[in-house]
Amino acid sequence: MRWWWLVLCLAALAPLSAVAQASAAAPAQVGVEPVSRDAQRAYASAREKLVQIRTLVRNTDAQSSVGSGFFVSSDGLILTNFHVASQLALEPERYRGVYVPVDGKQAELELLAFDVLHDLAVLRVKRAEPSPHAAPWPALVFRSPARALARGERLYSLGNPLDIGFAVTEGTYNGLVQRSFYPRIFFGGAINPGMSGGPVLDDNGEVIGVNVSKRLDGELLSFLVPAEFAQALLAQAKGQAQPITTGAQAEVTRQLLAHQEALTRRFTSTPFKVQRYHGYSLPVPDDAMARCWGRSRDADLKSYEMDSTNCQLDAQLFAGELTTGFIRLRHTAYDAPRLGAMRFAKLYSQHFRSERVNARGNAQGTASECTERYVETGGVPMRAVVCLLAYRKLRGLYDMSVVVTSLNRPTQGVRGRLDAYGVGFDNGLKLAAYYVDAFKWDGAQ
Repeated sequence: MRWWWLVLCLAALAPLSAVAQASAAAPAQVGVEPVSRDAQRAYASAREKLVQIRTLVRNTDAQSSVGSGFFVSSDGLILTNFHVASQLALEPERYRGVYVPVDGKQAELELLAFDVLHDLAVLRVKRAEPSPHAAPWPALVFRSPARALARGERLYSLGNPLDIGFAVTEGTYNGLVQRSFYPRIFFGGAINPGMSGGPVLDDNGEVIGVNVSKRLDGELLSFLVPAEFAQALLAQAKGQAQPITTGAQAEVTRQLLAHQEALTRRFTSTPFKVQRYHGYSLPVPDDAMARCWGRSRDADLKSYEMDSTNCQLDAQLFAGELTTGFIRLRHTAYDAPRLGAMRFAKLYSQHFRSERVNARGNAQGTASECTERYVETGGVPMRAVVCLLAYRKLRGLYDMSVVVTSLNRPTQGVRGRLDAYGVGFDNGLKLAAYYVDAFKWDGAQ
């Protein structure tokens, strides 16, 4: 995960760590509190409807990753996360999927539909010959939207953490995550790698959400996909008879292009807040859109002042080999009257040159191509560099970076950067222009 926004998608990748392997012989007890009778009842009611999803390498049958899922229809449809099933969508020639219920009997799966934006997928039990006489699968039911969740309501998360056995953890509903681009439920309970795609139930045993991720820098900060999006994807999958058997990069790209259109539209239609520093007006996203953090250089270092602000929009999407679909921006402001113009110019130039882009490329993207211009906006002459990196497998998507630095003061200045991940070419340039145009000079203060 890039930058400070530390979020872990909860599929477990093979091989297991030494810690996970060492714990395999222990009971599947997750969390520090004893399981209540309510949790026992929730697990008992869902036990026959839970499955572990395994992705296997076709050539060797070695386990590549594991996650969780649950039956949602009597004809064998299973719901999970897209990041659990992504290898089946993007590399079906190399990987195959199986499910393992609580009785341990492994069987084949096929992928029917997926939703990258909400990190969901629908799988189907693979049968050689469909039979009208086949026994129906027991399935969980969704809670009615008419019954709104109440903050503090008790919830039960189920899944197979770290491939050590099915487990249930208790927690509470804490509303929706603030500033999340797509709705996410804030679950005050422990969920662990391998539980991705598992159901979260209310006291009646009805599904209210799907395990998806957790924060790494806190305790009991877990996130769920609301049930309404799972129900929408399920309705789509029920009308789809043919499974996905070839690489679905085109469909992933289509969904990401729709996302970047919505992201760009919302970002450019929301006015920046103004942060002022020694005569400069600097663009900062509105509080309702992004999380921002500030930092100041140690006041004991008297030669110059340097204050920075970092912001990120919570819109990250898992797209197989990369995380994309979000925007981050930062700026650093300098005030260095004690350095003098020459020494400040040297420091300022060194810091500008420290900005990094992908100059070599990799399997996911090309090397960045950059262009440099000198512009004036809002009374500020600026040096601006715009770089674009094209995705190799998701055609039409780019990572865009724009770096700007002011040139109007001998011992003061601002340096700003905006990075947009997974945007179209035109929208990348639109975002760059919107950001650069927001810098202004209001006069010395």
